[in-house]
Amino acid sequence: MQNITVLGSTGSIGVNTLDVIARHLDRFKVVALTAGNKVESLFEQCRRFAPDYAVLRDESGAEKLQILVKKAGLTTQVLQGAAALERVAGLPEVDAVMAAIVGAAGLRPTLAAAKAGKRVMLANKEALVMSGSLFMETVRRNHATLLPVDSEHNAIFQALPPSFTGDLGAVGVKRILLTASGGPFSSTPISELEHITPDQACAHPNWVMGRKISVDSATMMNKGLEVIEAHWLFNAQEKQIQVVIHPQSVIHSLVEYVDGSVIAQLGNPDMRTPIACALAYPARIEAGVQPLDLFKVGTLNFHAPDLNRFPCLRLAYQALQRGEAAPAILNAANEVAVANFLAERMPYKYIPLLIEAVLDKMSVKSVGCLEDVLDADRTARACAEEWLAASLPQFAAGTAR
Repeated sequence: MQNITVLGSTGSIGVNTLDVIARHLDRFKVVALTAGNKVESLFEQCRRFAPDYAVLRDESGAEKLQILVKKAGLTTQVLQGAAALERVAGLPEVDAVMAAIVGAAGLRPTLAAAKAGKRVMLANKEALVMSGSLFMETVRRNHATLLPVDSEHNAIFQALPPSFTGDLGAVGVKRILLTASGGPFSSTPISELEHITPDQACAHPNWVMGRKISVDSATMMNKGLEVIEAHWLFNAQEKQIQVVIHPQSVIHSLVEYVDGSVIAQLGNPDMRTPIACALAYPARIEAGVQPLDLFKVGTLNFHAPDLNRFPCLRLAYQALQRGEAAPAILNAANEVAVANFLAERMPYKYIPLLIEAVLDKMSVKSVGCLEDVLDADRTARACAEEWLAASLPQFAAGTAR
């Protein structure tokens, strides 16, 4: 029996995690669930799984949940705030933590889980993007176990030999091939991208995801962040990580070996597969995923990404090359850009322009502690907002869609 904390339980990863857990209640017990502001959704999860703790971001939400929990006769203790997130991530009775809070907000609780020596199932890529060396050192120093949940990194994890301990050369790996669907605009004329709406950007052809990550997939910033994540997870150099567009999303990533072998992990595009892998590792458990029908798939296609179409991918590689705080700056600027696009305050094609402007303007400082990371994040967000304030008048004048 494993005791589990799910950080971000009402998001797509959290919901899928609980779906897998519900199939194996003889193996897993939910100790804590956390959410941002989805009170009703979190309450329904509390009724289903009866966790010891439930955490919401703000006090008003926690008060509403407390009333619902009391009326339902549940014994769940309701908490609120950032400190509570860190607390439930590091509870002594917790064995494993699903880190699925989207964006920079997930950094502190995910680090708390690593500091507590937990099995960290990492679905929050920003934790590694923002604080790669700091995060990996925390994992090593506290003997935590780090298991990737992103479908691509989980695929690489599965395709590497069990003897891999951080030296790709020692196990004969030549390079890592990260697959990408190309998102909803892989064949849209670049001239038409100016008029893309949030709903169009969130209509992913293969995966069902939250709105922020869906926009990241459309711009391929998601893949750029995954390149940085792969660098830290697998100790891979930039030249050892290649992005391959694979529209069918059947091959989730590949590992090429020096003898010419290329090992791939295949499956239907369903996040329950990597979630189940992380939950049960090294065992395998049923996850409710439909079997892959290769006859129905028929053909698999691959091509190189066009960096003119996807400048965010280029910016991510550049941030990785610059190192230190550059990935944290990249991530912060992207979060501001995507939030403003989703709120229809900024056109789609300006997302990479904002990110590049912030990267160009800010000096890249060294990262020695968590406060250095958070300072870079705060400064980059302020810089992004300044750029927006200066640029919004021209949007209002008709440059925007």
